[in-house]
Amino acid sequence: MAERSTAAVDVADNSGDEPLTAKADQATADGVAQNPERDTESDKAQGSGGIEETEKASPPELHSGHKLARRYRLEECVTRLDGFSSWRAVDEKLRRAVGVHILPADHSRARSVLAAARSSALLGDPRFVQVLDAVEENDLVYVVHEWLPDATELTALLAPGPLEVHDAYQMVSQIASAMAAAHREGLAHLRLNPNAVLRTSSGQWRIRGLAVNAALRGISSDTPQRADTEAIGALLYAALTQRWPYESDAYGLSGLPKGVGLIAPDQVRAGVHRGLSELAMRALANDGATASRHESACTTPEELVKAIGEMPRIRPPEPAFTAPPEYQRTTYQQGTYGRPSPPGATQVPPTPPPPLQSRTGKALKWAVSALLIAALGLGSWQLADALMDQGNKSEDTKQTQTTDGNDKGGDKTKPVKTLAIQGAKEFVAKGDAQHPNDVDKTYDGDPSTYWRTSSFIGGPVLAPYKPGVGIVYDLGSAQNVSAATIGLYYSGDHTTVKLYAADSLSPSSLDSMTQIGTVTTTGTSATVKVTKQVKSRYVLVWLTALPHADGDQYSDAGYKQAITDVKFTG
Repeated sequence: MAERSTAAVDVADNSGDEPLTAKADQATADGVAQNPERDTESDKAQGSGGIEETEKASPPELHSGHKLARRYRLEECVTRLDGFSSWRAVDEKLRRAVGVHILPADHSRARSVLAAARSSALLGDPRFVQVLDAVEENDLVYVVHEWLPDATELTALLAPGPLEVHDAYQMVSQIASAMAAAHREGLAHLRLNPNAVLRTSSGQWRIRGLAVNAALRGISSDTPQRADTEAIGALLYAALTQRWPYESDAYGLSGLPKGVGLIAPDQVRAGVHRGLSELAMRALANDGATASRHESACTTPEELVKAIGEMPRIRPPEPAFTAPPEYQRTTYQQGTYGRPSPPGATQVPPTPPPPLQSRTGKALKWAVSALLIAALGLGSWQLADALMDQGNKSEDTKQTQTTDGNDKGGDKTKPVKTLAIQGAKEFVAKGDAQHPNDVDKTYDGDPSTYWRTSSFIGGPVLAPYKPGVGIVYDLGSAQNVSAATIGLYYSGDHTTVKLYAADSLSPSSLDSMTQIGTVTTTGTSATVKVTKQVKSRYVLVWLTALPHADGDQYSDAGYKQAITDVKFTG
């Protein structure tokens, strides 16, 4: 088990053939929270241009928790490569997750990265991951962009198999029209690969890294429209076949067999849609190799959009309805009533029970009736007597209470009072702190604010990687704590909370404290009752097991928890 790293370093692998006209190092993770730096495959950007000579500038010394412009707090490094780094960060002003590319201001590509980012930001097309800020400050150049926690890379979508026909059609339609709009504004991508294409939870396709990813790696092209068109064809080819349309393996996909050249998708896998197969070939083989199919090659995204429009529209699959379960007759319905008898069968009516018509039967009926009347009379008398006794007892009780109201031997139950919290501090038993600057949010009276843990890969129990995470609270003076009520942000699985009596706000170790209570819950609140009375000024709320939760704007999916509110009673 390991906590999600905040300083992940990944180096590009540029092995394999280069079927296109430009090549660069690996891509950055531009906004998928659940997929930190996956672009480790060979990059195949199109175009006849070359790659700018890489300057080995030293990347700035940054770390998790560092703030840019007193606003963007760096959380996790997802790429550190070639003099620049890419981070998942938090915009503390708008309280949302963002992505940040950072490189030294004296880097040879700094000026081109700034220019590309500002040009991309001016496009404002929602089909692209938006650039939010591009700044040169304190010897650093950084580009801030959207982070989409609900989106999934095409790489991950293709891992289990090729896309369904309608999904592939929607993907190529939306990507081609988006790139056509970008080229009309003079912007090219040049690194359009499965890591740069995302599908959101609503089914919309988004493109990340427009112009910026190529600028970060010094990629240029003399024919940018042709390069991006060929890249769209490669994406469609991969979506239909789960194969990369070149001999080298890339992006988790197997390449084509050596020496066979480029073959149509419907020859690679059975059942591929013929129209989409031809469309992929028209975009990929844009050097005239499609003449045998009597179709012209597509050399620009605009031509590709026109070709898609000429195709018969591919409709989404009909929803599959499950057949209702076979009708089951109940035991009552399995009788013969209301059902026709089979031919040739003689229906025998059931024999009714003999009626009580004899003298003995009549005498028995009168005897039973008399017993019932006697029982009802006796029961009524006993009920009335019991009600009268109860009324007398209640009057006696009232008199006793009135008489003994000032008796010193009465109920001595002490009222429950809420203990005021004077301060708090995060306790770190092992490893790194979680979010020490947010501990005061757990007792500020606002349930919408919280202190949160990191997202852990393994769980729900944190040991042995960490014995736990938590906060020590100062009650101002030594108190007899009876219970603690903890508000939690996430539900599910189970959360285990323990209380410890500590000797200071910064105890030396967990062994120096005394455990006074524990509870496990699956909801969004936990009430820990103290089972061992110890008078203490300092109390530790300690989490040893966390539920599994989905990714959000602050952290990836994993085992995590957040404390919204803490109250102690005594």
